[in-house]
Amino acid sequence: MTENERPSARIAIVEDDPMVRQYFQGIIAMEPGFQILGMAPDIASADALIDQSPDLFLLDIGLPDGLGYDLVPKIKQHAGSKALIISTFGDRETVVKAIMAGADGYLLKDSSPQVILDGIAATLEGGAPVSPAAAIYLLGLLRANPEPIGIVSPESRLSQRETELLQAFARGKSYKQAARTLGISPHTVGTHVKSIYRKLEVNSRSEAIREAFRSGQV
Repeated sequence: MTENERPSARIAIVEDDPMVRQYFQGIIAMEPGFQILGMAPDIASADALIDQSPDLFLLDIGLPDGLGYDLVPKIKQHAGSKALIISTFGDRETVVKAIMAGADGYLLKDSSPQVILDGIAATLEGGAPVSPAAAIYLLGLLRANPEPIGIVSPESRLSQRETELLQAFARGKSYKQAARTLGISPHTVGTHVKSIYRKLEVNSRSEAIREAFRSGQV
């Protein structure tokens, strides 16, 4: 995604380390379309930010009064709010719990500033970016549990092309980028997305990725 394609967004940061908050603030300031709505050091202080319905939350996991992904359900009650985990925690269980809680993506704090900016932009466009290191844990989980987690009915079974499209979205690609990757038109992507939503009974790409993961289809 080029700079001219960046969406504008109001962003909230929930992070207990003041130096890390300042670091994230500096990264976000690099993108003209992004602005900091506010910052909070803990879960209790984050409520005031949630009430302002920012476009996206950057959430640390290890907070003084709880786990950052516990905020995700409350964030999701506000239409349009995205939740992007950015943490030093990369163990398999934490990654899975964050995604299953409804997080729209999972980045590690040692990601480069450009990767963080790209991850924010991808999340805002409905993608579900996951750091390569975190993706390794997810792949390890799938290898350790090759059987589908649930029984998938024929009506809910994704086609190979639909699965490839979800995999592209999981890597943070937009509609146009996914279309180029798969060699199809954006219109065809839209048709596949409608079919995916119907089969999985979801309403967003992040929900589709989580449901496909849960059922063992991705």
